[in-house]
Amino acid sequence: MKTTLVILAAGIGSRFGGGIKQLTPVGPNGEIIIDYSIHDAIASGFDKIVFIIRKDIEKDFKEVIGNRIEKTCASLGVDVFYAYQELDNIPIELPEGRTKPWGTGHAVLACEGIVNEPFAVVNADDYYGRKGYRKAAEFLKENKYGMIAYILKNTLSDNGGVTRGICKVEDGKLTGIKETHNIVKKDGGAESEGEKLDIESLVSMNFFLYPDNFINVLKEGFPAFLENMSNPLKDEYLLPTIADGLLKEGVELTVIPTDDTWFGVTYKEDKASVIASFKEMYESGIYPQNDLYSDL
Repeated sequence: MKTTLVILAAGIGSRFGGGIKQLTPVGPNGEIIIDYSIHDAIASGFDKIVFIIRKDIEKDFKEVIGNRIEKTCASLGVDVFYAYQELDNIPIELPEGRTKPWGTGHAVLACEGIVNEPFAVVNADDYYGRKGYRKAAEFLKENKYGMIAYILKNTLSDNGGVTRGICKVEDGKLTGIKETHNIVKKDGGAESEGEKLDIESLVSMNFFLYPDNFINVLKEGFPAFLENMSNPLKDEYLLPTIADGLLKEGVELTVIPTDDTWFGVTYKEDKASVIASFKEMYESGIYPQNDLYSDL
């Protein structure tokens, strides 16, 4: 059975170059964050990569990222596939004036027919760390619902507020996610809108682990979402919301903590610290100096 990583990349803009944070070089040889996600996944035993993109960015995506990754993966025996999230790929007529994508749940639904095994989902522009991928690969063997959870203090930005889903956990199982906005560092801790937060709290960074039937779950739930939209121009079919619905139905979702540090370029000012962090990892031998994939 394949161990599959699904990378949410449909949010990459159609104009490549400066300003597209997913393509911001952060490594000493021009590596971008997607490179590290794929490296760490393969090193952990993943042998199938699925990029979710849009048709209108396919040519540019493959020129900038895809073709290079395909070549590398082919030499390592890793399969690469593409799934396409399109605005009009819905079972109803497209609401007039809708331009906003349908969300991460709809994006993963685009993998129907491509992914039929347990799989992990990550964002294209997030660095999750090697431990998380190792734990994910091991957990996927159980063919159950899970989530790699991060410690809040390891996910904050020095340059502004962030939104995090703070997890409620009982006996290793998720009981709820509280979406908390504008979390900022304050006096060695963290707070949101003046409320102090426990910096040791576990948070969701959208690193979900799914059983082999999850795409069927999405397919069954999507028409109900469309039927019950309050705002047809803006409502989204989102993975955290879907997870909350599953919890209410009694489905268990295992929370798997990691002490890895999460990196992301939320603000332009974050780029320098992310580059410095990667530089430290190279110097400490976590990644090969000259060719990222040479140790695989």
